[in-house]
Amino acid sequence: MDVNQYLEVFIEESKDHLQSCNEQLLLLEKNPENLTIVNEIFRSAHTLKGMSATMGYEDLASLTHQMENVLDAIRNKKIKVSPSILDVVFQAVDDLEQMVFSIAEGGDGKRNVVQVVEKLKSIEKGEEIPKDLAVTVKVESGNKMIYDDFELTVLHQSKEQGFESYEITVRLREDCLLKAARVFMVFEILEQVGEVIKSTPSVELLEEEQFDQEFCVTIVSKEPSTDLQKRVLKVSEVENVVIKVLNFSNKMVDNQVSMEAEPEIAATVAVDVPEIKVEDSVELIEAEEVKKPVTAKGAGANNKTIRVNIERLDILMNLFEELVIDRGRLEQISHDLNNSELDETVERMSRVSNDLQNIILTMRMVPVETVFNRFPRMVRQLARDLNKKIDLQIVGAETELDRTVIDEIGDPLVHLLRNALDHGIETPEVRRKNGKPEEGKVILKAFHSGNHVFIEIEDDGAGISREKVLRKAISRGIVTEQSASTLTNKQVYELIFSSGFSTAEVISDVSGRGVGLDVVKNTIESLGGSITIDSKEGTGSIFSIQLPLTLSIISVMLVEIQKEKFAIPLSSIIETAIIKKQDILSAHNQKVIDFRGKVVPLVFLKDIFEVPSAKVEDDFFSVVIVRKGEKMAGLIVDSFIGQQEIVLKSLGNYLNSVFAISGATILGDGQVALIIDCNALIN
Repeated sequence: MDVNQYLEVFIEESKDHLQSCNEQLLLLEKNPENLTIVNEIFRSAHTLKGMSATMGYEDLASLTHQMENVLDAIRNKKIKVSPSILDVVFQAVDDLEQMVFSIAEGGDGKRNVVQVVEKLKSIEKGEEIPKDLAVTVKVESGNKMIYDDFELTVLHQSKEQGFESYEITVRLREDCLLKAARVFMVFEILEQVGEVIKSTPSVELLEEEQFDQEFCVTIVSKEPSTDLQKRVLKVSEVENVVIKVLNFSNKMVDNQVSMEAEPEIAATVAVDVPEIKVEDSVELIEAEEVKKPVTAKGAGANNKTIRVNIERLDILMNLFEELVIDRGRLEQISHDLNNSELDETVERMSRVSNDLQNIILTMRMVPVETVFNRFPRMVRQLARDLNKKIDLQIVGAETELDRTVIDEIGDPLVHLLRNALDHGIETPEVRRKNGKPEEGKVILKAFHSGNHVFIEIEDDGAGISREKVLRKAISRGIVTEQSASTLTNKQVYELIFSSGFSTAEVISDVSGRGVGLDVVKNTIESLGGSITIDSKEGTGSIFSIQLPLTLSIISVMLVEIQKEKFAIPLSSIIETAIIKKQDILSAHNQKVIDFRGKVVPLVFLKDIFEVPSAKVEDDFFSVVIVRKGEKMAGLIVDSFIGQQEIVLKSLGNYLNSVFAISGATILGDGQVALIIDCNALIN
């Protein structure tokens, strides 16, 4: 069976199961006696193990199997949940996530997990968890090799196809200097006559020479054992080679698979693994869809979902845009011919295409929980690193945003959460002294309002000190002492978004490096959004992010410069106005106007975009007042066309550096209008 066709499903399902493990482990930490949670984690781990084994990712299946053993011991009350045990299980989930990411990026999913496996084994046996494991692994003759389900399946199938299974223990001389080179030569010889199934220590440790003088290799081959022994002994500095021939019996005793060696070669080898069941190998195709459909929270149990690659939706959107162009042409033809039947048909087509547009845009919407889900685990770890107690509350995770916005908003939120934990929330001692609960509260909230989505990060920490911010801003030359006294609290708080600004007295690994918040602001503004701060010293802070529902369709004001049409996003516009020529003033070689008591610089778009002008200047100018944060500018155009919703199209890789143009749109009549980047103009 060709399993590659299931690769995409495997990756997505694996991410879902690992996310479920993370969420349930966080719940288990708060409710260590709740075995229902343990069963839920066990179910996800068991499914992931079966999927990984079926796909042939043995390292992934092996680590999941070991984690499953620990969970099984917990649910059978052989061991008790403790923070140290959960730390190891979290570490295992982290390694599993890295393996899945490796596979998603085209890798083999392999990872050095010796440390975490040894810790899991210690937990399973009820032993003390080793803190600093020695990386050197010693393999002695007669030691048993432990195989997971996948490896056993391969060995069984190889036996059925006429191959023999061998355990080959190779001992190098004590004076061997290039151990890794000798290991490579042994592997090269063995791979010429068979297939290597497993090695102890792992290949990574062998390559790094992190072993004593012995290592063990399991191989399937049709070569006789004596010939294999002779081949390996030819490698210089190999002192001894012991080969065991593994035979499989059908008997099952206490969940052990009996693998017997031929009497003249070696003794019996017992492998501690659960009985292999047929169901394990078919779970990938089931993919848990029947048991628990992957839907947004609150969706009905009967809802059916299907995974669709975002690229397909982009193609669908592009095709729809072509349809819009043709619709505009039909409307123009219908208007010219003045045919009532044609008018009715075109009108109906317009209604249907509008409904189709809404459906396509809705299909691109994704709940913000896909981003929020990774934060509880991150906050838990940061709280431990900072020796703080944090209660993270997530509200409105079902709020939907366009996929393109979702992909970009993750990193800014990580910066803001780190900032809240490091700078905002005080240590338990300080909070007690100030009459607050030891546990700080951070609320991550998302909600719709009009055509925007708001994401708020609220904490009940120390708040922002106006004096400290101003002192730092003055020392950095961001503001002068004279202007500092005139700034409102809101203006002072926004100074922390300045490049290189930091009020941290001690630089930590979490934040306070003097970078971060300026990047956050720039990223959010590049998405057509904005960020504001509300803070009260001693009480806490609220960082509020405003984002457009989608980047695919935006409301714009269409304007004209000569015969060229341009689109200005409505989210940047304060208002439009007609000004007299004599109202234009000059200040510092810049044309400006007095707009409601504020000096606003003017930008003549015909000069910026080098539009040929044969027109004599009028006594009146059409101006669009736009804003970015506290800064404003007046864009001079020839005329206003009107407001319209347009579909944003990229200019492509060849035109990605065009100044002050963020994209283009195709209008209903087939014309192309460039979309103006107001932020670039104001900067």
